[in-house]
Amino acid sequence: MGVRLGAGWQSPATMPRRWLAGLFGVSAIFASLVAIFSSDQVHQLWGAMAACGYGLGVAAVLGWRKRGVDLALGLSLFGALVLPLGWMAAKALEQPEVAVVARSAWTLIHQGSPYAGVASLATTHDPNAYNPYLPVMTLFGLPRAVIGGGALTDPRVWFGLVFTLVFWLALRDGGARHPGRWAVLIAASPVIALELAVGGTDVPMVAFLCLGFALLWGAQSRACRPVLAGLALGVAASMKATAWPAVAVAVALLAVRDGKRAVRAFILTVLAVMAVCIGPFLAHPRSLTPILDLKELNALGTAYRKQVADESGERALADVLLEELPDDNLEFDTAINDLIKKDFDEGNTTEVNGWILSKTEARQCALLTFSTHASN
Repeated sequence: MGVRLGAGWQSPATMPRRWLAGLFGVSAIFASLVAIFSSDQVHQLWGAMAACGYGLGVAAVLGWRKRGVDLALGLSLFGALVLPLGWMAAKALEQPEVAVVARSAWTLIHQGSPYAGVASLATTHDPNAYNPYLPVMTLFGLPRAVIGGGALTDPRVWFGLVFTLVFWLALRDGGARHPGRWAVLIAASPVIALELAVGGTDVPMVAFLCLGFALLWGAQSRACRPVLAGLALGVAASMKATAWPAVAVAVALLAVRDGKRAVRAFILTVLAVMAVCIGPFLAHPRSLTPILDLKELNALGTAYRKQVADESGERALADVLLEELPDDNLEFDTAINDLIKKDFDEGNTTEVNGWILSKTEARQCALLTFSTHASN
């Protein structure tokens, strides 16, 4: 006899009132403590607004039996997320990571890469000049980079919209009853609302992780969908390196439960997504741009592809560069620079057109030739 996964999930509308009142009450206490004890002005502002929203949620749950739950969900979402996020976005009150994402989009548009070069980083003492995120995170900064400043172009607004939509899809595929109500409840919780209102870079990544595992779960009479799950987890892994361990967990799950065919389909999909999202920037040799122009870099890349037949194809070059990246969650640009230094330390170099290059630099130049040919 089959059992629909997620069938035991209750809707927030059918939960005992004391549970919801307790949840909103604890959230109100937490927000009040943040407002009182935090030394960060942005956090204090969130705490003051959110405490009012959660307090009104408690009153709505206990005071209006027929529609009190939906009213409480709306009040908590407005007080803990919509109002503080809208106010902070309009007043440009934000944590540094928001500006990092926005700047990476500007750099992508004007310089062809979301990452600052080694030469520019060497001359600054601002730690926020460095972009630790992977390329997909840059997309959230494009509205500000293209249109300009304003509440609606703030990356946090797009973090929140993407989280809500993708998490709703995860809940729906996971078999939750009334996934819209659940999505509002989770988005309004302090764990998500505080993060979104002040910074929020982790939140969309977490939503895609949830969607990926919901697709692997195979709820609502559907079989496990490793390709769709690979798409979702591949996007998450192309936002932040902290999502990479989740990919390993998914592979272990599929290997134990679904077999080699599902594992193969999942891994190939994840690698394809990451190759599309990250590959073009693997091909941007930042260590060489201070001394060589694009034409010279292309000449080096073409020569290397002729010298090394096994690495003359785009897929082969992208795969070998991805395989060389460490698994210890180093930021992308740091990992590439460390690989270059390691190559020179270990003598892993090659001579191309009279230049002594590290293998990593040579492979980047070779991969660059494909992206420049596509743009011509």
